[in-house]
Amino acid sequence: MTQQHTELLIEIGTEELPPKALRGLELAFADSISRQLSDARLSFSRVHSFATPRRLAVRVHELSLKQQDQQVERRGPPTKIAFDASGNPTKAAVKFANSNGIALDKLETLNTDKGSYLVHRGIEAGRKIEDLVPGFVETALDELPIPRRMRWGSNDTEFVRPVHWVVLMAGASIIDANILGHQTGNITFGHRFHAPDAISLERAEEYPEKLEDIGKVVTGFLDRKTQILSLAQDAAKAHNGKVHVPDGLLDEVTALVEWPIPVVGSFDDAFLQLPDEVLISTLQEHQRYFPVYKTDGGLTNQFITISNIASILPDEVRLGNEKVVKPRLADAAFFWEQDLKFSLEDRAHKLTDVVYQKGLGSIHDKSQRVAELAGIIAGAIGNTTTNAIRAGQLAKADLLTEMVGEFPELQGVMGRYYAKLDGEPNDVAIAIGEHYLPRFAGDGLPTTSAGQAVSIADRVDTLTGIFALGRRPSGSKDPFALRRLALGLVRILIEGQIDLDLKQCIQDSLELQPVKSDAGIVDDIYDFILDRLKSYYLDGQNPLFKQGKISADQFETVRQRVPVSPLDFHRRLKAVVEFAQLPEGESLAAANKRIANILKASKLSGTERIDPTLLSEPAEIVLFEALTAIAEDHADAVLRQDYSKALSQLAGLRAPVDSFFDNVMVNADDAAIKANRLALLSRLRTLFLDVADLSGL
Repeated sequence: MTQQHTELLIEIGTEELPPKALRGLELAFADSISRQLSDARLSFSRVHSFATPRRLAVRVHELSLKQQDQQVERRGPPTKIAFDASGNPTKAAVKFANSNGIALDKLETLNTDKGSYLVHRGIEAGRKIEDLVPGFVETALDELPIPRRMRWGSNDTEFVRPVHWVVLMAGASIIDANILGHQTGNITFGHRFHAPDAISLERAEEYPEKLEDIGKVVTGFLDRKTQILSLAQDAAKAHNGKVHVPDGLLDEVTALVEWPIPVVGSFDDAFLQLPDEVLISTLQEHQRYFPVYKTDGGLTNQFITISNIASILPDEVRLGNEKVVKPRLADAAFFWEQDLKFSLEDRAHKLTDVVYQKGLGSIHDKSQRVAELAGIIAGAIGNTTTNAIRAGQLAKADLLTEMVGEFPELQGVMGRYYAKLDGEPNDVAIAIGEHYLPRFAGDGLPTTSAGQAVSIADRVDTLTGIFALGRRPSGSKDPFALRRLALGLVRILIEGQIDLDLKQCIQDSLELQPVKSDAGIVDDIYDFILDRLKSYYLDGQNPLFKQGKISADQFETVRQRVPVSPLDFHRRLKAVVEFAQLPEGESLAAANKRIANILKASKLSGTERIDPTLLSEPAEIVLFEALTAIAEDHADAVLRQDYSKALSQLAGLRAPVDSFFDNVMVNADDAAIKANRLALLSRLRTLFLDVADLSGL
């Protein structure tokens, strides 16, 4: 029998939903509905999700009207319990039959290795969607990632925002249910101002076209997003400019409007004297406006805002937006003028009054530690120390400026501007701005040597200080964001190609901390960083390796060697990945494991000293000669951290290694010969261990 299908529509109408969460709520709602339908054996062609400030909706295409009937087999009690000695059914058998709604004689017997059991075999009729879907909707709403739910009115219903209507339709039929305190129906509502009256849906298939035509609502989040971007670009072009729209801001604006209308506004040219970042932050972060740029890249005094209404008085809308932004820019100009009255050095001294963390002193104390450590780091990686030290001393000074007080997201950025105006060296100014990088996953990295040194020093100081206080992260709790901080640290070192002894750096930092630390804390902190390094590779965050490219085993082969430099770790790991792909890789990895087991089990573990005169078997002589032939080049490659070359040379040993194990008895009766053969294997294993412990592959 051919399965019949319908279109399912679910719409939850609400007060304005949180704009930054809207897209996530939409996807989570659709994913949950899709998953539950699939789990319930209901077929459908696709799920289409919708989201606007006042609604979450899902339309399921070609949904089967009922579940497929299912063959069921339910096992009951063992026959020895189901029947007494006379063969009469016991209460257990009667109860099992009743629970399945059948007569006792309809039960069958199932014979297994563990005995025989009563069994019921039959067909379970599929349930209709009108019986299933309401529960699916309730579950999907309960599963939404809402950190804090609210109640409204006199009932106990909880949701992210008050709910005003619920549409639940299968084709032309309403699925009767009560969801979030509302009886389901076919009545929806359009734009709050353009189409405030109820809109009756005759069929689920009318959604979303009817809402757009009559209700003046573009229901598709991505459709609206694309439309807004196009409108903004066209508006900027019409004013001989161009617009750059960050994706996050575009998502937020998309979540704020249902019927997007572009409005081009402007502000006084005098404000263009402010730093571009201040203007952009004012327009984007505070007002959700899109700045307009000249075709050559400079900022203009124009902006584009997206209105949620097609006003009959567009000039009034424009003037209203201009009126709102003017005092914000005036405040920014005032902060700029006030900040220029004091140098960064003056402000740096005042950081003594700002507590950094109880037990770790003030922010001034931290700045001094960071400056000293930055100088040590700069020297260790072969750079001049003067600029790194100076940048470290001034890096946090802009925290006391009026501008950063109003625009916290500009810390570091304003420090760079003020340092330049104070006459500080250009590298110092740039380093002050760079030392916060990277701020988030995928963010840029510091590019100057001073910026790198201060950024590394700042992160290491925080790590060592918090660990010294005994407040390392536990479970999901990480109040100081040390995991993110450590991940940023390894990104700087690896992607910035900085070969730094991080263990020594941690030790240097601990010696600068005002609190004494426990023995072994250096290893604890370094292990914590290596854990972040592991996720950096396994989760595909390293630009060289996609997710799944590196296995946990490969990572651990390098970790066993405990390289003190993350960049050195990276180079070893890259070589191991390449080695594992060689035809010889698997065989030599197995040989490494065999050698490791032999050396571990033997009382004579072997020495590095091999006596050539005790080599008698042709296979061991060939292996010894092969090891001798590559020894010098191997040592040179390891010294240069060319681990790929070192392992590729060792891959050439596959034939002599295989021949050795095929033809040579390691545990010879003669103790001297046995010790010599163990020494030969030890030499081979040492060469591999120069890169990684491949026995773990």
